[in-house]
Amino acid sequence: MAQMHALAGTAAVAVLGPLLWGCGLALQGGMLYPRESPSRERKELGGLWSFRADFSANRRQGFEQQWYQRPLRELGPTLDMPVPASFNDVTQDGQLRGFIGWVWYEREVTLPQRWTQDLGTRVVLRIGSAHYYAIVWVNGVHVAEHEGGHLPFEADISKLVQAGPQESCRVTIAINNTLSLTTLPPGTIQYKTDPSKYPKGYFVQNIAFDFFNYAGLHRPVLLYTTPTIYIDDITVTSSVDQDTGLVNYQISVQGSQHYQLQTRLLDAEGQVVAQGPGAQGQLQVPSAHLWWPYLMHDHPGYLYSLEVRLTAQAPTGPVTDVYTLPVGIRTVAVTERQFLINGKPFYFHGVNKHEDADIRGKGFDWSLLVKDFGLLRWLGANSTVIAHTRALDPTRPVTYVTNANYATDLGAPYVDVICINSYYSWYHDFGHLEVVPTQLTSQFEAWYNTYQKPIIQSEYGADAIAGFHQDPPLMFSEEYQRSLLEQYHLVLDQKRREYVVGELIWNFADFMTAQSPSRMLGNRKGIFTRQRQPKSAAFILRERYWRIANETLLPPLARSAQCVGNSLFTL
Repeated sequence: MAQMHALAGTAAVAVLGPLLWGCGLALQGGMLYPRESPSRERKELGGLWSFRADFSANRRQGFEQQWYQRPLRELGPTLDMPVPASFNDVTQDGQLRGFIGWVWYEREVTLPQRWTQDLGTRVVLRIGSAHYYAIVWVNGVHVAEHEGGHLPFEADISKLVQAGPQESCRVTIAINNTLSLTTLPPGTIQYKTDPSKYPKGYFVQNIAFDFFNYAGLHRPVLLYTTPTIYIDDITVTSSVDQDTGLVNYQISVQGSQHYQLQTRLLDAEGQVVAQGPGAQGQLQVPSAHLWWPYLMHDHPGYLYSLEVRLTAQAPTGPVTDVYTLPVGIRTVAVTERQFLINGKPFYFHGVNKHEDADIRGKGFDWSLLVKDFGLLRWLGANSTVIAHTRALDPTRPVTYVTNANYATDLGAPYVDVICINSYYSWYHDFGHLEVVPTQLTSQFEAWYNTYQKPIIQSEYGADAIAGFHQDPPLMFSEEYQRSLLEQYHLVLDQKRREYVVGELIWNFADFMTAQSPSRMLGNRKGIFTRQRQPKSAAFILRERYWRIANETLLPPLARSAQCVGNSLFTL
């Protein structure tokens, strides 16, 4: 265990409109997403960073030699590493692809003169995602540590960059991807001590999850500014009273207890529809445009803009801060048999989706994002599950994902919607497609009769290697994947008229996993390849999802758009 700690050092269902809808974790204090405004600036730090992996036996050389005190290039060989991206697949170095331990990133940043000289300006460094444990220095000074590879963190570096005359600063980030029993996802380090089989000090990272442990700076790194008295957090909830939208807001401020706040709500055309003073209140919007999911309204995903303006008096003079937050007005409710959005039944038909792609791994990429959303619209999907299970994705407010026995499940009594994963005729009774209808029907009836709650089939599917064909269908062929889906759909078509409120295929696209005899270059359950090309199953789902939309939700304008290739709906 001591050796493992030496390595480690000091893992929700969304409805598609033009934007994803979800419910995030509650953070201590405010951490508003950095948006430019008349009082706020931002500087993106994406691009090529200097990079070095610590290949020393104990992975501690970087700390022992204090790599953060001087530029990395002065301490040894470095690589150019793109940010954001996983580091694993960028180079031809096999050691780096499977590396476990500390890696070091560094970037020299030129700062605007006002940022370094105006003491009324607050400068913040934000890291969108660093997998898994990160330590951050600016100009050799420790400014932050963070555990968890999936959430952003930030540090106020104003005093460091305003300490004296300087035009640049050096940002150093050390990241450790070692997984332990307390990380999400979890893992263990195992040392192989048989000298006849393994070299001295040899160890492996053991995992129990079915995706690759990509690591690095996965989301954008940036600097942004606020005034020293600033809007720290905004909490918004919405409801509807007949045709009047109600927007409840609560605002927190840092830097002073003496300030004034004014809030305005603007519609999509920029017209003010409601306004109010103070740190909390309710804005009433007559004849409100409601937020609707994709395919449920001619204009899905309608967003207002909540503009908050702060004025205050600081020792350096008057202060103004402005922040604008996109806001949708909608209601969500659940009955024994239905999931309701704005009082109307909603049926989830969509996909599970990993952050995973060639070369970039889990790194954020705008081109990939637009491509994937285009494929979801082409498919007719209205929802996506941010993979994986509840333990790996704690952002699901009303759903419970489980493979457990319905009679002994501990979570089901306390949730609103039950989500079930099942892989009939794949992981058991494999090859026997004829048993799917019987087993799936039994599954649904057992869960519903026990809990009387709506159900989502949150995972189902089969591996298919693109270009493999067998008739009659055999496992891993495209025909088998199609046939398995069709067997599930027979039962889903019956049960969705009763109490099943959704179906989400596993998976949107093939994704990488750790190497094993049961995986050939990753998990192949995608209906698209890892390069986003459709398999036969994609066309089966496309026909199905658009048919369901036409039967239940699709307004006339959206039907017309579907006929011309969905070009109406843009990001």
